[in-house]
Amino acid sequence: MATPDLVALFAKVTVDQDEALLGNRIARFNRLYGVMAEIADELKARDGDQRSALLSLFEYPNMQVRLQAAKLTLAVAPVEARRQLEAIASSKWFPQAGDAGMCLSFLDDGTFKPK
Repeated sequence: MATPDLVALFAKVTVDQDEALLGNRIARFNRLYGVMAEIADELKARDGDQRSALLSLFEYPNMQVRLQAAKLTLAVAPVEARRQLEAIASSKWFPQAGDAGMCLSFLDDGTFKPK
């Protein structure tokens, strides 16, 4: 799959995650999380670490897409990704705002180190 196709699939999978999360379908969310992780791993393994292609999703209308894109680009674009996480946390759009805030806390205290 070409990188733009993987980015489009990433967006679709994370929109589906949002729907599963809001519908309290945790098993479905977990399966979709695994698919998202596989996409991120494939992008990371490509020449030059293509996770930076996910930066294009920072303006996506769905907050879950933006959240996951930000978390997965922290290693390749830390300033931009952090800015996105701060915006999501400030938005008070839950549950993503809480997830973003927790991620920022873990970054700040060293618990989470992007790879």
